[in-house]
Amino acid sequence: MKRTGPDPLTKAIIHLLCYGLALTMLVPFLWMLSASLKTNQEVFLWPPTLIPRSWEFKNYALAWEVAHIGRYFMNSLIVTAVVTTFSLFFNTLAGYCFAKLRFPGKNRVFLGVIATMMLPQQVAIIFAYLFIVRLGYAGTYQCLILPGLAGAFGIFYMRQSIQAVPDDLIDAARVDGLTPFEIFLWVVLPLIRPALSALGILTFLGSWNSFFWPLIVVDSAELKTLPLAVADLSAAQVVQSWPILMAAATLIITPSLLVFLIFQRQFIRGIAMTGLKG
Repeated sequence: MKRTGPDPLTKAIIHLLCYGLALTMLVPFLWMLSASLKTNQEVFLWPPTLIPRSWEFKNYALAWEVAHIGRYFMNSLIVTAVVTTFSLFFNTLAGYCFAKLRFPGKNRVFLGVIATMMLPQQVAIIFAYLFIVRLGYAGTYQCLILPGLAGAFGIFYMRQSIQAVPDDLIDAARVDGLTPFEIFLWVVLPLIRPALSALGILTFLGSWNSFFWPLIVVDSAELKTLPLAVADLSAAQVVQSWPILMAAATLIITPSLLVFLIFQRQFIRGIAMTGLKG
């Protein structure tokens, strides 16, 4: 029997609902971008205007100068780059071990890793903070980097991806004399690049936008990241101009938005490969 799809009216309704939902998600970002280019008086006009009457590009220069975004941008960039790079390596290596290697207690250890995902974030942060203090890394770059180097979700995600790699291919590599680590580097990694891209995007966004953990462990202005810098501007009333605050927020969100737009195809493919697409 020939399978028929939804009728045109149903498809039109579905598309309208999807576009309407996408628009509701886009409105806050558009308002932030619009407000960052307005004067302080125009922000409070009623009815509000989406297109600024006068384009105040100087708000971005003022935000960069007043918020010291240059220094905080470098802090966020260093932490995010290190966390993304090493978490991809450690999570993928752990996922490979759980997916393709055999060792005693593998399933129990994996269940223990997955069980940590059920812990509330506040509980996990308490243990992470005590661990960082015992290591003597409080108030250093290490305290921002170490907790993000591996995680239960990343290990589970990569395990699901690597399980799709044929066992015959790995057995053939063993016959050719490759060690398990060489198989991981030269056979497994090239086959799961979409999943690596997807996890890399998720890790980058999580680290770049992280607020709660840096708020707890950072006690000096030299180590503050961008989210903390903007929060300090608002909380301490250093800047009482909404356009400048919106300009600072736009500068923060732009790198993560660009990363997603550049790698969105790989992100979608990586999600589809793991069977987590729902």
